[in-house]
Amino acid sequence: MSGFSSAFERLGAALAAVVLQQQETLAEFLPREDWSADLTARTYASGGVSVRVSLLGSYAARERTWLWGWANPQFGDDHPAVGPTMVIRRLGERLGIPEFTTPEVDLSWYEGPAGHGGELIAMAAGGVLGGGGYIGAGYDGGSAYLHVDDAQAPPAPWDPVPVPRLLMNAVSLFPHEPRLTLARLLSHHRIPYREADGRIELRLPGGGGTARAHFDGLGRFVDWEAELSPAAL
Repeated sequence: MSGFSSAFERLGAALAAVVLQQQETLAEFLPREDWSADLTARTYASGGVSVRVSLLGSYAARERTWLWGWANPQFGDDHPAVGPTMVIRRLGERLGIPEFTTPEVDLSWYEGPAGHGGELIAMAAGGVLGGGGYIGAGYDGGSAYLHVDDAQAPPAPWDPVPVPRLLMNAVSLFPHEPRLTLARLLSHHRIPYREADGRIELRLPGGGGTARAHFDGLGRFVDWEAELSPAAL
């Protein structure tokens, strides 16, 4: 059973596929080579590419806890790299999401498919902020998570082909509302859709064809059908 709050689970479900797609786009843009970061200057550099970042928080591997940047005594909420992320805490206060308002989140219970529970908090936080995605920057004892806030990082384009894979991967991480996960991905790309009994139907833009996602009586994603025209490939 998940130790996350229902409010966090619902938000994660809404954002997961959008975030995973953006992460794939970021991976193509930003080389994962030797890296350096200057959080006061809000810069992260890797493989000759430098981007502006902000600090979400960090995951401590031994303690299995997530510490928000604003709660870290080395930074605080007025640090240049932390200030842009404070919208996350305000959203948590407004929507009652304790994972966004608790300074240090205990994740020792997490045994799910992600590497650790901090990855899911970083996903949800990055999804709230939008932008270019997030970076897990490893250090001795854990990982710092940075949000890419830079216009040169390209947004993920609409592509119907990976949608079922994105949906399945997103649902493996946030499994409670697959229909919401798909609906939010489609809305993000401004793709019109129609919800019918047990399915979501969409007509792909530019005459690209049609697609249907099927869900069982418990709301679980079970199948994807697509009829793609050459314009969609």
